[in-house]
Amino acid sequence: MTTTQHIALNSTEIALQNNTVPEWVELIPAGRVAGRDGRTWNNIHPQGILDAFIAQGMDLPIDLEHATELKAPLGEPAPAAGWIKELQNREGVIWGRVEWNASGKDLVGGKQYRYLSPVILYQKDNGLIVGLTSVALTNRPNLNLQALNHHTGIQDPKETPMLKALLAALALPEDATQDQALAKISALKTDLATATNRAENPSLEKFVPRSDYDAALARATNAEQSLTALKQEQLETEIETAINAALTEGKITPATVDYHKAQCRQEGGLQRFADFCKAAPVIGDPSGLDGKKVPAESKALNSDERTICERLGVSEEEYHKAAV
Repeated sequence: MTTTQHIALNSTEIALQNNTVPEWVELIPAGRVAGRDGRTWNNIHPQGILDAFIAQGMDLPIDLEHATELKAPLGEPAPAAGWIKELQNREGVIWGRVEWNASGKDLVGGKQYRYLSPVILYQKDNGLIVGLTSVALTNRPNLNLQALNHHTGIQDPKETPMLKALLAALALPEDATQDQALAKISALKTDLATATNRAENPSLEKFVPRSDYDAALARATNAEQSLTALKQEQLETEIETAINAALTEGKITPATVDYHKAQCRQEGGLQRFADFCKAAPVIGDPSGLDGKKVPAESKALNSDERTICERLGVSEEEYHKAAV
């Protein structure tokens, strides 16, 4: 993956001009730049360094002993001794115009610090120097580059486990470029925004508002309850009709009406009752007594009444009829 990394170059001595601090200082040599640990970088595109400085739109700090890179990330003070206001390409060599503050003038003019150590940005895959992040005043002209990397905790981004895990999570190969990773992240953010919009504004073709759903469910429930009540009413009517018919036909007796009604209310009970009535014998034939009057109670004649019948020459029945 093409990345940029901070590194401090070998220190260059600050040349005082008439015992005054210089306005212009050399920062990056031209062409091949060698580090004290044996690594090399390339300053073969100096205009790109100038363009990056202009695009950044900020002055570069000149600090003490790389405080901008070492102390500032820890929240510690990193005061500047001056500011690089402008960069120039002088036959491939990068020079910087410095605006020294009072502290910087005292430190450099009093020779408390004699060397400059720029911190560069470079591409890992080809060593191309692409920018500057800061410049340090230092008294360690033999600054070990590996030691600076150790102090800053800067590792090769291409080889860090976190970056490997990130590329794996993005389903990208380990040699993917930074642009590829950023493009994948941008696509994921777009997908997330789309999904969020769908969740907040779902399609009415596939989803309905909760209030509409609840209202429809309530209507369906009420309709179901009404239908159940109607079916129960119809069932009671059919049961009543069947029971009355069975009574008329003499298939059941009045004493068993409640029992048969309860059986008919069960699932399939009405059909079972109809089948029962078809097969059941008539157990309550008409007696033929309906409409008949109960005969008057006969009463035996006493001795006086019998004497009268004998004298009159009438029978006891005729006597009773005459008495009525």
